[in-house]
Amino acid sequence: MAFGQDRTKYMSRSQAQTAQLDEGLRSYMLRVYNYMSLGVAFTGAIAMIVAMNPALVQAVASMFWLFFIGVLGLGFMAPRIMTSKSVGAAQICFWVYAGLWGALLGPMMAAYAAIDPMLIARAFFITAGTFAGMSLLGYTTKKNLAPMGAFLAMATIGLLIALLVNAFFIQDGAFQLLLSVVVVLVFSGLTAYETQMIKNMYYETDGADVATRKSIFGAFMLYGSFITLFIYILSILGIMRE
Repeated sequence: MAFGQDRTKYMSRSQAQTAQLDEGLRSYMLRVYNYMSLGVAFTGAIAMIVAMNPALVQAVASMFWLFFIGVLGLGFMAPRIMTSKSVGAAQICFWVYAGLWGALLGPMMAAYAAIDPMLIARAFFITAGTFAGMSLLGYTTKKNLAPMGAFLAMATIGLLIALLVNAFFIQDGAFQLLLSVVVVLVFSGLTAYETQMIKNMYYETDGADVATRKSIFGAFMLYGSFITLFIYILSILGIMRE
């Protein structure tokens, strides 16, 4: 009888700890998605402000490589800052990164809006649906996605080289369409992998500052995949329309 009571108490305690862990994980992931959503909204607002002002479009276009280098540089530096510095430093990196992307996207949004404003809306909703589905897969799957993530990370390097070669030398629309489709497939897979990695980063014993920095870092990763998906889904829709 005593053994049965002890077993019941142990099971109750274990269930309570599991419920507490699940609640903490849900709160942590919700914070990640909230940061990411706000970052996307901020980028969209900056992009629309630039797109609606011809002078800003021209200014950003003339300094494209400066903005592009800024995005790449911050993309490499931000993870280290977010995981080792203060919450304030992590916040600054995230919002500056989102702002730079907004400025970069402004001229592109202006160009597509001149062709067909609905292309942008369609691309956004397709991106949101794709992202949500792949992120849910990464959150719920029991399969370890780390090997897939390593392969996809290497694939992005090859894709970047192919995109640059096509942009400067080949300049072929059909090849651009093929590359865009592959980019969407690769970053869809990366979204699932990143979601699982962010989920696995959670520890119940993390302090408030550590948990917040992890949330911002997770949002930063997912934000990058979302923006990349949006750009290349918009590219696919634009090429298909032509």
